[in-house]
Amino acid sequence: MNTAATEPGIQHLGVHDCWKYLRTASLCRVAFADGDAVENFPVNYVPTNGTLLIRTGDNTKLASLAGRKSVAVEADGMNRYGTIAWSVIIKGHAAVVSDAEEVQDAMDAGLSPWQPGQKNVLLRITPEDISGRRFVIAAPTHWWPPREPTAD
Repeated sequence: MNTAATEPGIQHLGVHDCWKYLRTASLCRVAFADGDAVENFPVNYVPTNGTLLIRTGDNTKLASLAGRKSVAVEADGMNRYGTIAWSVIIKGHAAVVSDAEEVQDAMDAGLSPWQPGQKNVLLRITPEDISGRRFVIAAPTHWWPPREPTAD
């Protein structure tokens, strides 16, 4: 049930704001169906030209996304004071990038893997839908109902 529309302090983000927030982070999670299972991997990314670029190894589950498989991507963050959080979700598809110009675009965008080893597969995630929200983080005193005083 989506209660975001009725919750105070939650603002739905437009596409422009979603991309603005995506440019402030570098870590997201990519989820996709793999047979009867759902896989979900944290990856670093670079937004460029209205898409996200990620790198992975040749024989990884992420490399299986090469066939323009449907994916969901979620990136989250907060302001430096820890008072306002945001979340952006992209639904789209992934395709292998092999064109020399696109590979150069990824290199120019500063995309480099965090883990050691060969990461020769470059994937471009193209959005079909993008949505996001921003909200004030509730103070810990609001997380739990008041406790009843205990008898000593």
